[in-house]
Amino acid sequence: MAVSVGFISLGCSKNLVDSQVMAGYLKSGAIALAPSPEEADVILVNTCSFIEAAREEAAEAILSACEHKKNGGCRAVIVTGCMVQRYKARLSRAFPDVDAFLGVDELEQVADVVRRVASGKTCGVVAGPGAPVKVYNPTYPSLLFTGGPFAYLKIADGCDHRCAYCAIPNIRGHFRSRGSDDLLKEAAGMVRAGVKEINLISQDSLRYGQDKEGELPIAELMRRIDALEGDFRFRVLYGYPAGVTDKVLEVLNTAQHVCKYLDLPVQHSHPDILRAMNRGKAVAATQDLAARLRQAVPGVVLRTTCLVGFPHETEEHFEHLMAYVAQEKFDHLGVFAFSPEEETPAFEMDGVPAPEVAEERCQRLMALQKTIVQERAEALKGTTDTVLLLRQESPAVWSGRLPRQAPEVDGETRVTGVPRQAKLGDFVRAKITGYKEYDLEARAL
Repeated sequence: MAVSVGFISLGCSKNLVDSQVMAGYLKSGAIALAPSPEEADVILVNTCSFIEAAREEAAEAILSACEHKKNGGCRAVIVTGCMVQRYKARLSRAFPDVDAFLGVDELEQVADVVRRVASGKTCGVVAGPGAPVKVYNPTYPSLLFTGGPFAYLKIADGCDHRCAYCAIPNIRGHFRSRGSDDLLKEAAGMVRAGVKEINLISQDSLRYGQDKEGELPIAELMRRIDALEGDFRFRVLYGYPAGVTDKVLEVLNTAQHVCKYLDLPVQHSHPDILRAMNRGKAVAATQDLAARLRQAVPGVVLRTTCLVGFPHETEEHFEHLMAYVAQEKFDHLGVFAFSPEEETPAFEMDGVPAPEVAEERCQRLMALQKTIVQERAEALKGTTDTVLLLRQESPAVWSGRLPRQAPEVDGETRVTGVPRQAKLGDFVRAKITGYKEYDLEARAL
């Protein structure tokens, strides 16, 4: 039976890689990938379940796909990802029109499940008991959903940190690294396929290799990726503040292909709140973090995230965070309001600030960060850097990304004066001329 599958991939970039892995299994099983969910015989919704907003988005996407099926738009709907892993016992009742639910440790079964539901059979929940234990190597490493000359290289899955607010260890299991040989082979294949920017991702990328005896540490993996031949760059995303070693800093200072960029979520600054969050060694590592890293790696670009409205966060605690952010001046910063998550220690805590208080704190912190972003953008005027061309807006205007900008979260750079012969994926030297909101403006040299 001829059948095609269309993906709706929600949540983080790690989830997007899982979608790519499933697409590879479908291709190996002679199942076509539809150009869009609306044109597919089977719609696959890969869900996130990290916080309430993510679950609401997933539920909306699932219900929309089921309505599309009810109106004759497709044959079946499959739901995969973190929501299935977290709520597998409940989902069949919540979404009775879904034909199959697939857990995160069962990705290799996706082709068989698609064939069954496309022929009119329902599969129920296909997910093993307990926490996930697998890591996946993509069947087709160059099958990418990023829609541009960049890619995500997922180097590990799961997490061993037990932050009081976070359900990811329960959903994704213990931290487990992929083999470095597989990663180097995949990275080399990406470069040969024309990928110009590789983003290493996991729940804690700086912990890579520590769970496997004899495996390379993250600094050595970075060294070996840097040694690959080709015209490309790479950056490491998502790290624990206490995981930055001298060897990692040395790679950032000396490697030719690496972006001088670190993404280190601090979550908060006040020691009392950090201890209540069970942030472990990050309590000490967070203090003066940006200043220490900038001294060790001149020109390093720092991204972080903060969590406000945690149980018992007072106005004094929040003002401590405001003062910390004003002092550290992170290049990029995101803010989230506390979301009580089942099966986490924080779910049972009292003293949670009212939602409107948490939201007001989010807005105040982002207003402060906006002034810091503008200050840093002013300082960048007149400097030159290399832009990766992503989209052509007009004959001489492109949207691109600098080494200081990670995909999806840091804004982009609008480049004028780009030569007519330029094409998607080219690197262009440009002088930064200004900014607008969180985006930069530049002129090609």
